[in-house]
Amino acid sequence: MKEELAATIRAYHHKGWSPATSTNYSFKESVDVEVINVSRSGIDKSNFQAEDFILIDAQGKPTSANPNSIPSAETLIHCIIYELFPETQVILHSHSVYPVMLSQVYNKQVEFEGYEVQKGFAGQTTHDTKVSIPIFENSQDMLFFDKVLKERKNELLNHSFIIKKHGTYAWGKSLFEAKRHLETLENLAQCKWMERLV
Repeated sequence: MKEELAATIRAYHHKGWSPATSTNYSFKESVDVEVINVSRSGIDKSNFQAEDFILIDAQGKPTSANPNSIPSAETLIHCIIYELFPETQVILHSHSVYPVMLSQVYNKQVEFEGYEVQKGFAGQTTHDTKVSIPIFENSQDMLFFDKVLKERKNELLNHSFIIKKHGTYAWGKSLFEAKRHLETLENLAQCKWMERLV
């Protein structure tokens, strides 16, 4: 998993989704374990390697294997997602442009309708419906996210959300599924933004 996710991180950097060492990623070796592998803070994502993951516990603290390593400041968001959705094995984060721009236009959520790629979200079987992605305010206080994600859990039906003027999080039961969810949202966000120009 480490090598495959590291390659994904490098690929997403080259798409422009991880500028200036931003974004963070994590995975669990198994949904049954509490230890989480998370990307180390301040790493150039264009050269991210398997050894750039560190181990943290379910509260986001580095384990004894990495006592001096620094996880991302947003590590608690990962911990909350794993807590709310125990079947999750991989979490991906993006700072791409289109969701960030949409988050300035829409407030609590953004809806997509009629796009074939909507079926990229697990549980969606037709384009002929609306899908809704929650938008949360940005905050440096991770306890804010602990509160708001738990309060709005029922809105997280499509395995992803947007943080205003920040970026997206998406997750899945495997790396393949997490990638599909993130890339589905990225494509929909670009289409939605381009609709404004038509």
